[in-house]
Amino acid sequence: MAARVAVIGGGISGLAAAYRLSELARTREFPLEVTLFEAGARVGGPLETVRREGLVMETGADAFLSEKPEALALAERIGLGGRLVRTREALRRTLVVRAGRLVEVPEGFALMAPTYLGPVLLSPLFSLKGKLRMLLEPLLPRRRADGDESLAAFVTRRLGVEVLERVAQPLAAGIYTGDPYHLSVAATMPRFVEMERRYGSVILGLRAAARQAAEKRGVSGARWSLFVSLAGGMGELVEALRERLGATLRVGAEVQELRREGVRWRIAVGGEALTADAVICTVPAYAAARLLEPVAPVLAAELRPVRYASAVVINLAYAAAALPALPSGFGFVVPAIERRKIIAGSFSSLKFAGRAPAGIVLLRVFLGGALQAHLAELDEAALVAAAREELSALLGITAAPQVIEVRRWPEAMPQYAVGHRHRVASIRKRLTEVPGLFLAGAYLDGVGIPDCVRQGEAAAGAALAAVMGV
Repeated sequence: MAARVAVIGGGISGLAAAYRLSELARTREFPLEVTLFEAGARVGGPLETVRREGLVMETGADAFLSEKPEALALAERIGLGGRLVRTREALRRTLVVRAGRLVEVPEGFALMAPTYLGPVLLSPLFSLKGKLRMLLEPLLPRRRADGDESLAAFVTRRLGVEVLERVAQPLAAGIYTGDPYHLSVAATMPRFVEMERRYGSVILGLRAAARQAAEKRGVSGARWSLFVSLAGGMGELVEALRERLGATLRVGAEVQELRREGVRWRIAVGGEALTADAVICTVPAYAAARLLEPVAPVLAAELRPVRYASAVVINLAYAAAALPALPSGFGFVVPAIERRKIIAGSFSSLKFAGRAPAGIVLLRVFLGGALQAHLAELDEAALVAAAREELSALLGITAAPQVIEVRRWPEAMPQYAVGHRHRVASIRKRLTEVPGLFLAGAYLDGVGIPDCVRQGEAAAGAALAAVMGV
């Protein structure tokens, strides 16, 4: 008889896990039945593309990092290599709102710190005091303590309050929809922690990284832009996986109960009970905790404290002729100190070709997050009104949009609190006490698409090894 593996959750982690299981079993000629259970009506989780009236509207992530190879490799393996598209690199710049105006982040500024100080000194984004504080960073002693610290504490300690308020906080909100005073720097920005440890300075570390990147480009040439998407939107990744998995997928199938029966698992779904030799659970931490409470209460207790933030994404399409000239760039972020109703905006049809028909401009606006949770609770009319109010104030857009697409993502973004890495290590330790159970998902080791693919595929490899007895 074929061994059975059940995958719970049809987000990108679960889809990657299920597909990798089928790949590995086929390669090793091992008889394996895989079933993926998704409670909702569709798979993909927050990865969804809406296509209408010639528009390609992303309601979740619109791209993935090419520097992390897992998503790129998966797309190529499932036949999407020819559909991969680059960003328009000539427009690759980020803007930040300062005093109601959009100001460009200085060239070479990497998330929270500058690679070179020249562009910073010429930038209107920072005050003279803020610039002088940054100049001191290479002279500051490195941190000796081993414990974790918040993103806010790290940035303030190394680069000053202005860098936190003007750049690090809004960019962290754009990536994690989080509060930097609660986010773990070791979990969210480990690269910068390592730079301080190795070079004694974030700025010196960024310069070294820039030199290494330049040398690498000189040898191999850059194949992809930093951000990569698909011609028909990121939904193509979900659709291709769905097609290849076929009958493996069961949507509208919520797992009500998970139990151990000897060495196997009993899974209650929609009034029926199934058995499996291994289970890969990829649902959010709070859902996994509820499901695992009866069978692994200690593990469930480790999962339960992981918090999530909600967000709203609004796509708005305008006639280009009705708009003022947009600034050159991919989009903008809004610092919390500006006290506005949105956390970021993106110029979708400028970032990628083919997102809108000729004569139409497609924009995205983001609301909610950890610092403005109340805004995610507004009704749809109020959300659209808030988005239009801010686009009018910041970009001078007063025309009515021709198309509006609103998508809410409640409790969708895990918050990596201070001590997150320690929690994940504890979760993994407890997981070893539950044979045949494997976890994957954005709440563990990265929120990006490549991170989720990597975790799903790693869980698949471990689950197959377990059922094969190797």
